[in-house]
Amino acid sequence: MGTETEIKLRIDDLKGFRAVLKKLGARAVFPGTGRVHEWNVLFDTPRNQLKKRGQLLRIRTETPEQLASKRFQRKAQRVLLTFKRPMRSTHSPTRAFQQGRHKVREEIELELSDAAELATIFAGLGLRGWFRYEKFRTTFRLPKSQSWAKALLIELDQTPIGTFAELEGPPQAIDRIARALGFSKRDYILTNYLGLYLQECHRHGEKAGDMVFAKRS
Repeated sequence: MGTETEIKLRIDDLKGFRAVLKKLGARAVFPGTGRVHEWNVLFDTPRNQLKKRGQLLRIRTETPEQLASKRFQRKAQRVLLTFKRPMRSTHSPTRAFQQGRHKVREEIELELSDAAELATIFAGLGLRGWFRYEKFRTTFRLPKSQSWAKALLIELDQTPIGTFAELEGPPQAIDRIARALGFSKRDYILTNYLGLYLQECHRHGEKAGDMVFAKRS
């Protein structure tokens, strides 16, 4: 099982953020616009046992934003199964911990061929898809000449509740790129998108549902 270390940053000035990325020499990982649409479904037992343990089971379908046909887009789709859980302290196996100001979790991720078939299997096991959210993600990397950023990902997420950057990689690299982007540790967000969405609903007095973009007419 691998380890995921990350933070989020709220982006209020998207144009300015992109300008800093360009100045730093960051390049989008994927071709074309670089944007990838993500459709995410979280699964749990009827009694929410995974959520109570701080665990996450997710099917994600990624569709690159291309200028080509929808048929090409479907062919380029990628389906990922992800399981995450809190890191366990050696002194207390049931207690999760954070590494400084960073969110640290154990993670297993597998690439699959069919999201619908996997969801059917989950349903047969008694698991239900209980929360759905979507976003557009553009993943950036710094130039190879910046050896300190070799394992660093800068992920720009445009979501129904605003724009965020996820910085994932070694803690020192996260702190360094955050400073270069004009942020301090006080700006770090460790809450996941579900938590941020629930906060947003509470703030506006709205009933929570799925975190999806408004349907276009």
